[in-house]
Amino acid sequence: MSELNIEGIVIDSGHGGEDPGALGNGIVEKDYTLKISQYMYDRFKELGIPVKMTRTTDETVNPSERTKRVLDSFGNKDDVIVISNHLNAGGGDGAEVIYALRNNPTLSNLVLTELGKQGQNIRKAYQRRLTSNPSKDYYFMHRNTGDTESIIVEYGFLDSKKDDVSQIKNNWKNYAEAVVQAVLQYIGYTGGTTPKEDVYIVKKGDTLYGISKRFGIPILEIKQINHLVTDTLSIGQELYLTTNSTPIEGDTYTVKAGDTLYGIASKYNMTVDDLKALNGLSSNLLSIGQVLLVSDKNSTPTGEYIVKKGDTLYSIAEQLGTTVDELKRLNNLTSNILSIGQVLLTNSSGITGEVVENTYTVKAGDTLYSIAKKYGISVDTLKQMNSLTNNLLSIGQVLIVP
Repeated sequence: MSELNIEGIVIDSGHGGEDPGALGNGIVEKDYTLKISQYMYDRFKELGIPVKMTRTTDETVNPSERTKRVLDSFGNKDDVIVISNHLNAGGGDGAEVIYALRNNPTLSNLVLTELGKQGQNIRKAYQRRLTSNPSKDYYFMHRNTGDTESIIVEYGFLDSKKDDVSQIKNNWKNYAEAVVQAVLQYIGYTGGTTPKEDVYIVKKGDTLYGISKRFGIPILEIKQINHLVTDTLSIGQELYLTTNSTPIEGDTYTVKAGDTLYGIASKYNMTVDDLKALNGLSSNLLSIGQVLLVSDKNSTPTGEYIVKKGDTLYSIAEQLGTTVDELKRLNNLTSNILSIGQVLLTNSSGITGEVVENTYTVKAGDTLYSIAKKYGISVDTLKQMNSLTNNLLSIGQVLIVP
């Protein structure tokens, strides 16, 4: 045993690839189990705890290969914890944990306690035996994982008539953190355990698309939050993730029977790739009742354009037959950042006179409050003048000021 009373943690993302798991109410089990598992993996890595995953992509993994990956991760040892993440179906409500016949319920009960603290209803922790041989576990994740301590966590019912559906969609990250906290208690971890909830450190191989899918945040929103004008990332770069405090606004479309991504994208003058990126979709599968963000791009007949979700200066310029530089000149823009609802002039007929403006270059230690105070304006006014969607500044950033 290590000083943490653990050799390592193996996180299993239930289902995957050709096996979607349970489906319903706009929820695909395999997608949520992967998001939950990736969150846990990042948290344990952040805390310096050895951890591996059975799958990191939307991959089909059969039971024998899945349990082989478990045992290959840290060996067949009783100080290896296996967490298999799942969503339930069958019309119930609440969370439950199933533990192996060889183990005791201590860890499972800790998990349920922490999930309860996050507002989830608690059902029970229990064991299940194979009908044909009651001396063996019913689930292969228990039966074929040797001496490891293996638990299956069912976070809620995706076909619940109560509140599980909204809780799964909105609270999955909190539930993943609850399991992390339970494991930390179980292994006797005494270091700091508070997650950096709103910051992600870019690692080798990361892409905006991958980060968008992992955290369920549209690419456009990540770029707006972090003032990104390209999709290029740097290893070690800090990305702010603030969707919990910044609700996504924009036009929506509710999927009906017979709908396809292509049909919906065509309806709103989008490409399928744009529609998938806007909604963080990793496949072309849709569910009846699923709500999608859409971008119905249009221009007013008075030489103005109202910015919609998904717009960029490049796409607007291409649509209107002009250039990005011309749009920036007409609208006195110093960056390529746009805000939903922002009105852009699209030709010189909307300009009544020469616009003269001052600028301020952000220095180390500056804040929006200190700059606004310096020029005798409010923070909101300063943000509106510069089309800012949050309070983050970068050294060297040029702001328009009175």
